[in-house]
Order: sequence, then structure tokens, then C-alpha cells
Amino acid sequence: MDQLFNRKYIIQGLFVLLALILLGKLFYIQIATDKYFVNANSNALRKIYVYPARGVILDRNNKVLAQNQPTYDLLVTPKLVKPFDTLSLCQIIGVDMPTFREKLRKATVRSRYQASIFQKLLSVQTYAALQEKMANYQGFDVQKRTIRYYPDSIASQFLGYMREVTQTDLEKYEGYYKSGDYIGKAGIEKEYEVDLRGTKGVTHMLYNARNVAQGRYADGKLDSMAISGDQLTSTIDSRIQKLGEELLANKVGSVVAIEPNTGEILAFVSSPGYDPNKLVGSNFSNNYRDIFANPNRAFVVRPIQGGYSPGSAFKPLDALIALSEGVVDPNTTFNCPGYYIAGNRRFKCEHVDGNTALRWGISRSCNTYFYNIFAKMMTKNGFSNTKQQAAYEAWQNKVRKFGIGDTLGIDFPGEKAYKLYRAKDYSKIYGKYWGNTTIMSVAIGQGEISTTPLQMANIMAIIANKGYYIKPHVVKAIGSGRKIDPKYKEKHYVGIDAKYFDPVIDGMQDAVNTATGTATESRLRDIIMCGKTGTVQNSRGKNHSVFIGFAPRDNPKIAIAVIIENGGYGGSYAAPIASFITEKYLTDSLSGRLINGATLQKYKDANLLPVPKTIKPIKPTSKTDSLKADSIKKAAPKGKTNVAVNNFNKEAIKPKNNATAKQ
Repeated sequence: MDQLFNRKYIIQGLFVLLALILLGKLFYIQIATDKYFVNANSNALRKIYVYPARGVILDRNNKVLAQNQPTYDLLVTPKLVKPFDTLSLCQIIGVDMPTFREKLRKATVRSRYQASIFQKLLSVQTYAALQEKMANYQGFDVQKRTIRYYPDSIASQFLGYMREVTQTDLEKYEGYYKSGDYIGKAGIEKEYEVDLRGTKGVTHMLYNARNVAQGRYADGKLDSMAISGDQLTSTIDSRIQKLGEELLANKVGSVVAIEPNTGEILAFVSSPGYDPNKLVGSNFSNNYRDIFANPNRAFVVRPIQGGYSPGSAFKPLDALIALSEGVVDPNTTFNCPGYYIAGNRRFKCEHVDGNTALRWGISRSCNTYFYNIFAKMMTKNGFSNTKQQAAYEAWQNKVRKFGIGDTLGIDFPGEKAYKLYRAKDYSKIYGKYWGNTTIMSVAIGQGEISTTPLQMANIMAIIANKGYYIKPHVVKAIGSGRKIDPKYKEKHYVGIDAKYFDPVIDGMQDAVNTATGTATESRLRDIIMCGKTGTVQNSRGKNHSVFIGFAPRDNPKIAIAVIIENGGYGGSYAAPIASFITEKYLTDSLSGRLINGATLQKYKDANLLPVPKTIKPIKPTSKTDSLKADSIKKAAPKGKTNVAVNNFNKEAIKPKNNATAKQ
């Protein structure tokens, strides 16, 4: 009996315990938390996301490059839609009835119970008209957001643009974004997306059966405020950025300027460009298509994606390596009769320089001098193919320390490295038997070597600093007090003693500041600018004009690279354009050129855009006169028509060992 009695009380105790648990759970659900109430009343209680203001982007002098302006999205929750005057809503938001039905169908397919964007980017005026009648449109709601506005309409490729998220973006950012949200898709907007976007806020709003807001649930205790994105201070100087874009109007090319002692990018010009405000708002798609259709590829970010042979602009680097290896000294001379003989081949020089030493060779851009020093470097350990190939491998490793052949690691998306051949690459082409005479074109920056404008400007920063560079970067500060990545403070040494730089800089000074130099059009008043011109072969037309330099000579403040496609000699367009930008940065003023008195307007007005290809004639429907056709064939020269191939943006460059670079 006692055992039965004890079992009775055990069972009763279990029932009592279960009842207490149920009562406790009921108390928690009804009193302690409103989670279940919120879920149960999802038809009346809605989460309204509050989009934060995106971080403003400034130039280095705190001038606004990118800011925000308000816009609105019309949302729909299909399950909540009741019959209403659809024509009235269509008239307000500017759509026809077939479009309205299709949008509602798509929203229903996405989700009947979740709100989605029905019509995006409504203007302030449209929003005001909509608000007056919002109570009539059950199932519809409005959310506020901001879109970009670019006050000066400059630096389009630098700033980038915003676009709706894709499925890839949704997966990458693990739930932060939802369909219809916008995200940085290019430029700084993409690179610093997480810093710029801020944090969304959430408002829990109660609505009655008539779709009229009744106020915030629980007096806003569950709400969270939106947190604005971080302000971004870029390294760009908008004064010279704007000037660079004006000077490159109606031209294809690039300008990159760097502050040598910090690695900060001062100008980042890519031409042709576009108005960044065209890729904002409801006309994005149409404008994007128009810009994309530009035959000169306006979306290519040439400072980091344009691939160009450096041409004679490579010569100062070659001279530094030759000096450091001891194969020449500043007084070593070579005779220049106007050409250089390598084996059974003859390489042209643009002029007869006679006995030429380093300083004169750089200032006059003597090809023969640089062919000679390259040959000495390749044969310093012997003339056998094996020893020359080993010497080349050592040489190209030294070149790579200057940032050629690999990316520099700029804080900007899409940087390309391009090609600098290793010895094994040549062996794949020529087998075991190749030496300096086979690859002589690389001595003057042609052939199997290509660089970006950023890499060229960085070489000038190295020479200005006499042996080191800091990784180029485009952001100076993030938010208030947040520092940039420490890697953009580190010095990267190229392994050449500072004593070897002065003789090279002497030649670069003479190139600009003496009557016999190749860059006299870049001479400045009261400022000693040092530079080097280059003329890069272009198989599609006129050669590309190149200039690299820095100023002033003592305590340099700016290093610059300018490339003007189809500009001809380096001294014709690239050098004077570089000097105007340098003068503006250093003095905040502009003057005519000292040598020819050319004005700024002359270079702004010059149109160097390549002539578009003519449309092929339509094939006649009638039969061709066979006799005439035969006579045409006989008169035509033998061989294939020379089809031009542009060097631009080629990952691998075929050997062009008979190439010649002009000054």
C-alpha cells in the first residue's frame, strides 16, 4: 500500500510541475516578452527599415566629391493589397496599367507576405503627392533612402558607382542586404563599401485595418536607429583632378600623380570619362548602355588597367641598375653614329649624338647609349647564352623591385600587373639559344615589357625619394580618428644605393631645363622639374606620347606620369600637360609655356581621339565584272593587308625586337 501511495503522489507531483511549466511559459509569452505577439500580429505590425546616409567622400582639402540626396521607394506586400483605385496610383508614380500588373505579379512571385520594392527612386515631389493618398492604397508603403550626388561631376572612374545588389552580393554579405538594396560596384564606392554603407535602422510600426499608421509598437523600445556611414577623406586633390580631366578632353589616356614621401595619389585621371551623375537614379540602365557603347571604353580605369610599353621613360630605371652593377659610371661614354649594331641587326637612334655619357644620354634620350649599357649588363659575366640568360634573370628581378611585373597593391579594385618576361618565358619562345641581341628592345622600354600609368608614376616617386616608395593609396582617413591600413605607411626599398640617383636625376633635369633636352615644353618658371619623355609605338596609328617626372628637384612634392594615346612624341603633348598639372599643384596658378608660349587652352582644345573605323561597304547584289576584278587583283600588292593591333590592355605582348623608341 505504501508503495502505491508513494506512486500516486509522484504522479500528482509531475502533473503539478507540468502545470507550473505551462503557466510559466504562458506568463513569458503574454507578459515578459512580446516576440510572439509581434509574430502573431504580423499583418498589423511591420518592420520598416531605415536606411542610413552613406558616408560622404571628400578630397584631401575637404572638398566634397560625393554626397547624398533623398529619394523614396514604394513597397508592396501582396497579401495585404485590397481593391483600390489603381489608375490613381499609376498616375502618381508614372506607370501604365500593364506595367502595374506585371510589377504586382513579380512581387507576388517573390513573396506574398514580405514587402518588396514596387517602384524605386521616387522623387521628393512624387513622394509628397503619394503621401496625401497613401491611406487609400492598402498593402503599399514608402521607405526613405538616399542616393549619390557628385557636385563637381569629376573623377567618375575614381569614385565608381552604385547598383542594385545581386544574388552574389546577398550571399557574400550574409544577410545585411536584401533585394532592392544598393551597393558600391566600382571605384572607391566598391573598395570601401563596408565603411561607407553605415548600419540600417529598424522601426516597428503598427497599422490598423485601413492601412493607417497607429504609431510605434511598445513606444519604440524595439526600434534601432540608423547609423550613418563613415566619412572618407581621399588623397585626391580636386583642383588638379579637374584640370587633368579638362586637359585630356577628346583624348584617350591617363594622368597619375603621387606625393612621393607618402604614396598618396594626388590625381587619378582616366580618359575618356563620363559624368558620374549619369549613373544615379532611374536612368541608370540607359546611361550605362550609352557609356559602355563608347568605342574608346570609358569604363576602363586606365591608371591601373591600361597596359602600355613605357618606351624611353624606362631609361632612367635601366641607367640606375647599370650604375649599381658597376658596368658603367657617369663618365662612361659610347659613340652614337645614329644607330646600334647587334649581331646582324641594326637598331635606329633618332639622332647622331657622337660620344655620349650618362647625363647627355638621358637628356637626349639616346637609344644607342642604352643599347650599349644593356649589352654590357647582359654580358658582364660572359658571352655564352647560358651566362647571358642568367644575367637577364638577375636584371629583371631588379626591375621588379621598382613595381613592374606585379601589382602595387593600391586600395582600389581591378589593378592589373601586366607582363615582364622572365628568362624562362624567352626560353619557351626561342629555346636555348637567345641572348641580349635577341631581346634588345627591352633596353629602351619596348618589346616584352608593359606597365600601367600608376607603375610609371611610382617609378618617378622612387627616383624622387632616391631609393624607396610607399604603396600608392587613395584614402587618407576613414571616419573620425580611424587610421588607414599600416601597410600604406611602410617604405619599400629597391636595393639601389642613394648615391646612384643623382647622376640620373641630373640627366632628367637637363631633359626639361636645357635647350637640347627632349622635354623642354614642360619647363616651369622658378621650379626645377626633372623628367623623361617617351614615344611608344602604336601599330594602330600615331604613337603614344609619354612623360614621367617629378618636381621640384629638391624635396619633391609631386611625381607624375602622363600618357596620351596617339599624341606622337613625348614632348608634344604629355610633357606640357604634365607641367600644367604640376604647376597648378605647386603654385595654385597657371602660366603659358616658356619655350613656345603655348597656352593651357591649346592643349584643352586638342582633339586626338582615334578616327573610328569606316563601315564596310555593302556587297553589291549584281555580279562583279570578272575582267575588272582580275585587273584589280593583279594591281594589288602581294601579301596581307597590315591589320593593326593595339598594345593597349594586352596581358601578353608578342616580341617586337626590332622596335625602336623615340624620345
